[in-house]
Amino acid sequence: MRQTKLISLCLTAVIALSACEKQSDAKVNRTLKDLNVIDESNLSSIMLTVGDPNEAVAYFRKSSAENPDRIDLQRGLAKSLVRAKKPREASIVWAKIVQHPESTNEDRVELADSLIRTNDWKKAKTVLDSVPPTFETYKRYRLEAMVADSNKDWKKSDSFYEIAVGLTTNPGNALNNWGYSKLTRGDYSEAERLFNESLTYNRNSFTAKNNLALARGAQRNYTLPVVPMTQTERAQLLYTLALSAIKQGDVATGKGLLKEAIDTHPQHFEAAARSLNALENNVTN
Repeated sequence: MRQTKLISLCLTAVIALSACEKQSDAKVNRTLKDLNVIDESNLSSIMLTVGDPNEAVAYFRKSSAENPDRIDLQRGLAKSLVRAKKPREASIVWAKIVQHPESTNEDRVELADSLIRTNDWKKAKTVLDSVPPTFETYKRYRLEAMVADSNKDWKKSDSFYEIAVGLTTNPGNALNNWGYSKLTRGDYSEAERLFNESLTYNRNSFTAKNNLALARGAQRNYTLPVVPMTQTERAQLLYTLALSAIKQGDVATGKGLLKEAIDTHPQHFEAAARSLNALENNVTN
């Protein structure tokens, strides 16, 4: 009798232990699953920011193929393709994403962005037109302004740029785009103002510096802008001013700027040297 009770107690203990082990295993599995999601999320974030763009494309392509219903992985693939300078492929992926039941207006804006990068302005406008006006973001209005620029609809362009600038704390890119828009219209003084303002937000943007030199050169102001620059940048900006001067018939000034650019550059400045040789040969001939 005592032995029977002992066996019964042992069986009860084994069953209880087994149940505890199953509960423990389930808890461990849930914890591991949660950790995997966290690790995957961290890895995705790294891939989208500091990782090599082509490695990111490979990672998200593989992950999205294994999990075809995961819209976050598809977004990661599309963004990585843009970073890898493959906008045409990115636009194909974004086009699929916007058909997903979980897609958002932000996805449509990203599709428009990738289409603009492929110079498909007409389709980009169609996509932006499908986004409700209540969806107001910096990127949406910056793209709207760029599309308006492509159609030479200057009134809309100015309006959209103004809205975009007011929707962000760092409007450097929008101000640079707006300045370039003014430059193409021949409003050089306003373009110069906008490029200068752009540089107050991003002093390291060489594109804005070069555009500023173009705006000054178009006004026959061939002095370098007072902005932070490296020695190489200084040489390149002198080269930009030289070409502006030559284009406007100020050949002697342009020749002097080319020589200065060559002397300033820390290495051999092939483009400037070639332009100077061509100029001197034409003068001789």
